[in-house]
Amino acid sequence: MSNIILVTGGARSGKSNFAESLCIKQNNKTAYIATSIPFDDEMKNRVKKHQESRPKEWKTYEIYKDIYSIVEELDNNHDTVIMDCVTLMVNNLMFTYGIEVDKATSQELDELEEYIKEQIKKLMEAIKKTNLYFVIVSNEVGMGIVPENKLSRIYADFVGRANQLIAKYSDEVYLVVSGIPMKVK
Repeated sequence: MSNIILVTGGARSGKSNFAESLCIKQNNKTAYIATSIPFDDEMKNRVKKHQESRPKEWKTYEIYKDIYSIVEELDNNHDTVIMDCVTLMVNNLMFTYGIEVDKATSQELDELEEYIKEQIKKLMEAIKKTNLYFVIVSNEVGMGIVPENKLSRIYADFVGRANQLIAKYSDEVYLVVSGIPMKVK
């Protein structure tokens, strides 16, 4: 039976460190799903720091789309999985979908959000069929002011609803603030 844990928090809250510590405590074969696309020097530096912080024996999978398609392989070869992070996955799905998000119609945005939700539902349903200890990291993006620009508002809405969907499927949910994890569910 799977165990799904969602770890959320603000930027630099310590959520990735906490999520990694949960996986290290499992002391077994761990897979790391990296959802980022390092497109500039800043992002490449962030990726490098994340790589250096985690155990060398963890196998990394770089994927942000159709993650559900590798869950069976993960279940066959690993006991623990960490996916970092939902916000980058949503970002990448938004910008590879094939529309100009900030100029899209309401119908196009609804279709895009449904596509993102389907990606998440398929992933969560695939995980539920395994014996994996699966830790998912996400940012809590809706705790500040509503962004002025349309694209940022759309993104915050999509991520917020993605987090809600993942939390619904999760066995445990943690909110990390200033490096301190608080169990929410």
